[in-house]
This record gives sequence, C-alpha cells and structure tokens, in this order.
Amino acid sequence: MPKKAKIFLLEDDVSLNETIAEFLEDEGYSVESAFDGDEAEELMYEKSFDLYLLDVNVPGTNGFELLERARKNDDSVPAIFVTSLNSIDDLEIGYESGCDDYLKKPFELKELLFRVQTLLKREFSHINEELIKISNEIEYNMLTNELVISGEVIRIQNKEALLLKLFLQRKDEIISHDVIYDTLWSYDEVSSDSALRTYIKNLRKLLGKERIISVKKLGYKFTTE
Repeated sequence: MPKKAKIFLLEDDVSLNETIAEFLEDEGYSVESAFDGDEAEELMYEKSFDLYLLDVNVPGTNGFELLERARKNDDSVPAIFVTSLNSIDDLEIGYESGCDDYLKKPFELKELLFRVQTLLKREFSHINEELIKISNEIEYNMLTNELVISGEVIRIQNKEALLLKLFLQRKDEIISHDVIYDTLWSYDEVSSDSALRTYIKNLRKLLGKERIISVKKLGYKFTTE
C-alpha cells in the first residue's frame, strides 16, 4: 500500500464523518471530507484523489448522481458507496453509476479498511508508466482506462480495466482463475464464470484473439509484441 494515499470522503453525518476520517488517518491515509454533494462535486473536479468513499443520501447532489457524472467525465478513480441503502435495486443503481464496491451501514471500521486496502491494491500496480504499449497499433492509458487503437480512443469498463491491468502486470505468465476472480471481485461479491468470459471476449475483440490465450484448466496468459 502506498504511503499517504489520498481518500475523499462524502458523509453528511458530522460525527460519522469525523470517526471515519480519524480512523483512516491513523491508518496512514490522507483524508479530505465533504458534507454535501455539491461541495463534493467541486472538490472531486478540482483535486486529485486515489479513492472515493461516498454516502448516497446527502444534501445537494446525491452520491449516485455524483459518481455517474464523474464517470461520464472520464474520472476512473475507484469508488466505494458507504450507505444505509441496502435493497437489491439500490445495489444495482450503485454499480450502474460506476462504483467498485458497496458497503452497507452499519459497518465495522476494520471492514471499511479492508475494502479500502483491497481497492487501492488493485489500482496501485507495479507499472509506473502512464501509457503502456501493447503493439505497434495499440496503447493503453493506465490512468484513464483508455485504449488507443490506430488513433481511435476507446474507454473500457471497470472490470475489464482491472483485468487488462492484471494481464499487463503479469504478461506472458499463466494467471489462474482464482487470481483473476480475486482481482475482479470483492470478497462479498459473487464471481461469475460467464461474466469473466464476457470480459475476455470483449478484450479479445479490441486487442486480438491471439493476445489472450486460454490455458485449459489453469487460467489465461496475455502476450504483447
């Protein structure tokens, strides 16, 4: 985990906001807080963060709308909704708006820390370059999750971006299905064989079928030029 990763917290309950911020700062993170959606939108636009923690029912712009707007503006910072909304419909709206994880209130602070550590571990790879060359015609922007294919810019979705980053970190290695599942899905999410096959199929369409090799019963291997 990198030192002083910058976390943005949106929570309108002053006491809970202070509790979460103090806890995460004690764990070595830098935390900036907002108490309403409009203030949050301004800060997210003006400043750079490594992770968003967003309540949903807040004054002004709600958390779902806030993140949806951010994603439409190509903001790919990982995000966790921390909310008392816990219906299946709310969960679906949360993920559709672009979140990476969803934590239901009430929760233990240690569980929040686990979620934060897991997401930051995914995002802070050992690849230092912003632009990764995959072939003479294809490059990948690690910060914006954009593929540049023969000059055309294509933004890929969160799970596919996580999968491609994993492939690039471990190119020419056989990566087991278990490692892929652990990377793409949080511990309380249900991993899906069919979803993984869809992500693989989508990346193959963009990068070429020959780059993602299926190794029977073992996993997948990614190759570059």
